[in-house]
Amino acid sequence: MTNPLLDFSDLPLFDRIQPEHVAPALDELLAKAETALEEVTAADFPATWAGIARVLDVATENLGRAWGAVSHLNSVADTPELRAAYNAALPRVTEFWTRLGADERLYAKYKAIDVSTLNAEQRQAHKNAIRNFVLSGAELQGADRDRFAKIQERQAELSQKFSENALDATDAFAYYATEAEIAGIPADVLQTARAQAEAEGKTGYRLSLKMPSYLPVMQFAVSSKLRETLYKAYTTRASDQAAPEFSKFDNSAIMQEILALRLEEAKLLGYNNFGEVSVVAKMAKSPEEVVAFLRDLARRARPYAEKDVADLRAFATSQLGLPDPNPWDYAYIGEKLKEARYAFSEQEVKQYFTAPKVLAGLFKIVETLFEVAIRKDSAPVWKPGVEFYRIERNGQLVGQFYLDQPARTGKRGGAWMDDVRARWLRPDTGKLQTPVAHLVCNFADGVGGKPALLTHDDVTTLFHEFGHGLHHMLTQVNERDVSGISGVEWDAVELPSQFMENFCWEWDVLKHMTAHVDTGAPLPRALFDKMLAAKNFQSGMQTLRQVEFSLFDMLLHTSHNPADDLMGLLSDVRKEVAVIPTPAYSRTAHTFSHIFSGGYAAGYYSYKWAEVLSADAYAAFEETAAASPSASADDAGKTTVTVETGRKYRQAILEAGGSRPAMESFKAFRGREPSIDALLRHQGMA
Repeated sequence: MTNPLLDFSDLPLFDRIQPEHVAPALDELLAKAETALEEVTAADFPATWAGIARVLDVATENLGRAWGAVSHLNSVADTPELRAAYNAALPRVTEFWTRLGADERLYAKYKAIDVSTLNAEQRQAHKNAIRNFVLSGAELQGADRDRFAKIQERQAELSQKFSENALDATDAFAYYATEAEIAGIPADVLQTARAQAEAEGKTGYRLSLKMPSYLPVMQFAVSSKLRETLYKAYTTRASDQAAPEFSKFDNSAIMQEILALRLEEAKLLGYNNFGEVSVVAKMAKSPEEVVAFLRDLARRARPYAEKDVADLRAFATSQLGLPDPNPWDYAYIGEKLKEARYAFSEQEVKQYFTAPKVLAGLFKIVETLFEVAIRKDSAPVWKPGVEFYRIERNGQLVGQFYLDQPARTGKRGGAWMDDVRARWLRPDTGKLQTPVAHLVCNFADGVGGKPALLTHDDVTTLFHEFGHGLHHMLTQVNERDVSGISGVEWDAVELPSQFMENFCWEWDVLKHMTAHVDTGAPLPRALFDKMLAAKNFQSGMQTLRQVEFSLFDMLLHTSHNPADDLMGLLSDVRKEVAVIPTPAYSRTAHTFSHIFSGGYAAGYYSYKWAEVLSADAYAAFEETAAASPSASADDAGKTTVTVETGRKYRQAILEAGGSRPAMESFKAFRGREPSIDALLRHQGMA
């Protein structure tokens, strides 16, 4: 049998890839990439974009696709054997990419390309490539170059270990609750918890730190003691404050070393700190601009956040007998206040959002808005239950995607989109390669033969990740390095994802994607109206929470000395921003995977930055619908207006991908630069 990692004829053979395939596949692919690098950097090789692409880009794309498949499996189907194979290969792969990015011969070849021979897409890709060479150390010499390479290899190793510790610390914890402790926890959560306990030969209910288990306990469990137990376990994961049996997962030293290496990297490149390196490839012009943006947003949100807390404390005192709430009480108080104020609960809403119906509703809005068709497709997958789909326009394949929804052991927490391959007019065959994406979530699975139930937050998460997927799959750019999400500034890449979240609050969308799990009845309009009234419930607190993470991240990579305990900085940021006190033992930074292992270092602010863009972009749909006489007459008129605006958005933002600066794409759609007004209005803070 041939090695499945070496088959690039079509989609990855996920059902056949085994840990033992990793090393031999990389032996061959790294050797071919090395040969290609030597060929294109030879003195007599012509400095042309097409020539380099035909030889080197084809070889490195194969390497990237194979390693991408291994990395993906490491995230969604972790086993000890796969982890060992992945970790053994990681230094080799990192070393090659680091050396490639800093190869002065290749850098010289790119600089020698006659830019006048390139089309607009290629010019943008060439501009990015030159910038990336500099950021990858191509202008460093001697010992500095060697040290830079060592830093990259060590950072890759540490980031992987950070991610493993966070996953293992989450998976290792279990609490077996008794009948006396479970009052208030939703029935479907308890059903799953009991089944998991029985599967382990235990009595009671197995509660974990995975979101489908942890969050409902924090929101609904009557027992403050139970909430405290899980809260402390959750906020001390992978830290020096965790229980002794979990001390082996402590990320403290890893974080300190990562920060020191990033600072050293920045200094080698001639920057004062890593924050300055981070913004080079972003819309924001400097770390100072980011910090000013965050503090301005915090200033605007604080009055609303303070009112949120005052409301919670007053309600807790008068209705729940909790005059002095603890941090683990606030989610519970918030849920009870929401029920009292708006006369509904998340649990009530959840019964209407069955996963198949939500997916059908999502597909309907995407098909209508962007003039495409989404069809079930087939491909080898890594686990039963993973689905595969294709997107077509006018009968032509546009892109494909895998959808992996349920949470499970061995699967990294959170939700994300990543690419399997990019759209590319291939230089080796002359054929157009269509894009393929992974969409990964961590939702509760169905129980008792019923479909999985999603919270409204889950629904929003699904729309968010699908927005990323659309950005990747609907691109019409033929140059790989700037098609889809490639080449898009990191603080603009969240625009399409956050844009899609808005549709989760539109009645014309929601009414098509709900059916009660028992009766099949659609979501009642009266219940939706209550949800809408509660939409901005605690939006001030939530905004400050995001600002807290973002400000901590940027200051960590600018003014913080890595030799100092980062908890001091986090404490200072919380004093400046937070409105709810945090226990001294809390170590949320120790599982802050976005910045320590997820590519968002000195870039977590991107979520709030892009939210300004996405809210303003969505306001265009609101404005055109309101301005159209036919829109008020019936749904058909409204749909017509929406489709016209959707087409403009698709062409200006999604199809353009990274082929031009994000600000140019935004202005092509809106006719002006973005304004923060729509965001504040959408979040009830105008």
